[in-house]
Amino acid sequence: MNIFLDVLQDTVSDSLHMLPFLFAAFLLIETLEHYSTTFINQTLIKINKAGPLVGAILGCIPQCGFSVMSANLYSSGVVSLGTMLAVFLATSDEAILLLLGHPESAGSIWTLLTAKLLIAVIAGYITDLFLAKRISTPKHFGDLCDHCGCHEHHGIVLPAFKHTLKLFAYIFVFSGLLNLIIAYADLNTLSTILLSGSLLQPFLAALIGFIPNCAASVVLTELYLSGTLSFASVVAGLCTNAGVGLVVLFEVDKNRKEDLKIVGLLYFFAVAAGLILSIF
Repeated sequence: MNIFLDVLQDTVSDSLHMLPFLFAAFLLIETLEHYSTTFINQTLIKINKAGPLVGAILGCIPQCGFSVMSANLYSSGVVSLGTMLAVFLATSDEAILLLLGHPESAGSIWTLLTAKLLIAVIAGYITDLFLAKRISTPKHFGDLCDHCGCHEHHGIVLPAFKHTLKLFAYIFVFSGLLNLIIAYADLNTLSTILLSGSLLQPFLAALIGFIPNCAASVVLTELYLSGTLSFASVVAGLCTNAGVGLVVLFEVDKNRKEDLKIVGLLYFFAVAAGLILSIF
């Protein structure tokens, strides 16, 4: 019962923490949909050219809300695929805070942030320049409201609030179930599964990173601090750990084929980065 109450408290806290980011993203989307002009469209095009760089910098901030926001903005055609991918790859949320709590490992924070920033920027621009047209389907303002009737409302606050509550409920239920599973998981079992010193480690760590919950970054960082994971492997795991950003993507972007391609691309860049770091 105590474990359940702790999980419930953590789930409520994590979900409430994302509310401002969810509402801000939906409010921006509604604003662009209702008041988009030629000036706004041209401005967005210019911003998109620097999108992966901006996305990577924002992703480095220890806050998984940015991955949620980027998934919403991508699904509505506001930012490019490379920008969203850069945010996902750069996100580290609790990992940074956990490393700060261990003074003996605090020095690796800047190395981790630098590595993830470079990976995110490079992957983001590669995606936008060479891969986006093969993966991403055309996105337009208003796509988010095609089936929910939000266009029938006047103004932007009420539709944004409606979308926020709907997605908040989805995140709350999903995060709660994952938190329960992780609470009963044995860290030693994960240590046994992950082959220490093997080149397969980045592959396995990246799979763990796909757990769509901020707790996954805690597990990966604890394994790194205990010596079970190498630095290269923890980078690979944290690159795929976009918090609940992927959950939001699958919820708001209904093109499952496209979503799976994005997951595959995220995994590819994460593992490739892990293998390169392992070699050097």
